[in-house]
Amino acid sequence: MMPVSGVTTNALQPLTAPGKADGAPQVRQPEGDSRPLKPVMDEYVPEEKREPSGRYWIEPGEDGTPQVHFDDPNRQADRENAAAPEPSSPAPKAAGPDKAAKPETCRGNTDAVDREIKKLKEKLEELERQLASETDETKRRSLERRIAQVSNELRQKDTDAYRRQHTVFS
Repeated sequence: MMPVSGVTTNALQPLTAPGKADGAPQVRQPEGDSRPLKPVMDEYVPEEKREPSGRYWIEPGEDGTPQVHFDDPNRQADRENAAAPEPSSPAPKAAGPDKAAKPETCRGNTDAVDREIKKLKEKLEELERQLASETDETKRRSLERRIAQVSNELRQKDTDAYRRQHTVFS
């Protein structure tokens, strides 16, 4: 690397004035009117009614809540009625005449999971009692393996995630 102090200034050439350059093009003024051009504006061109394409979209309803609409390509009324103001129909709602007035409530039931966990705990206690009273070494090892299996299964099933996954809603 070379220090900046060692650079010679002879290598630099001064720039010439823009008007004095040999090959610089001259800017010419436009001929004719000197008034500004009219600004270009976008123009609205109404489109003809399209064929239904089978798409879904959300629009605010009469009360302001979002509603899902569906452009059904199989609907004959839209094809026959070309002068209809709205090209789509609202998506079919849930069955039942009074669903909007009364909210639907669901109840979660974890009784089956609770019974299953209770049975596993009872089985674990029974195996531990058998292990405490067993004197044969091979039977003790067998009981210890079964206790380990039952305790692993109990550890997996006695969790909130397992309860949520196996909840029955009605």
